[in-house]
Amino acid sequence: MKKLLLLALLAIYLPTTLISQRYMTRNGNISFYSTTPLEDIEAHNRQVGVAVDFSDGSLAFRVLIKSFTFEKALMQEHFNANFMTSDKYPTATFNGTIANHSRIDLTRNGVHRVQVTGDLTIRGVTNKVTTTGTIEVKDGKIIGNSEFDVRLRDYNIRRHRAVAEVITIKVNFEASKI
Repeated sequence: MKKLLLLALLAIYLPTTLISQRYMTRNGNISFYSTTPLEDIEAHNRQVGVAVDFSDGSLAFRVLIKSFTFEKALMQEHFNANFMTSDKYPTATFNGTIANHSRIDLTRNGVHRVQVTGDLTIRGVTNKVTTTGTIEVKDGKIIGNSEFDVRLRDYNIRRHRAVAEVITIKVNFEASKI
């Protein structure tokens, strides 16, 4: 009886696991860099939630703003209090789709160029973003990389005159099948 129950559970569980096209991580990385006349500004956030579903190409990110770390504590304090008002707007999100997701073979290692389009929400303001990047299939995991520009005024981010008007955002993650 136990063997029959085990076989029945495997028959139900195994096919859904093998054909699952959903991947997730809570350890994605988003960083930005800006050079200024006074000093360079760089921050990293290594606690980014990422979910990808290749059955429909959906891609979602969730970023806790206070998880960005800076070399100098004062920069981090100004970033959260003065620029991002992270108490009022604690997260940034991206919800979009990978345009050519059906061409990615998840059973074979390889690197694939992708185009991603979706809604980026920062400080309660949502704008459409389209960018390119790569999805690498490697030993059952996926590794995503992209880089795109964000114009601060498009998200009502108050800018100090020494900070660049456009910030380059880099995104990378390694996600496992769920």
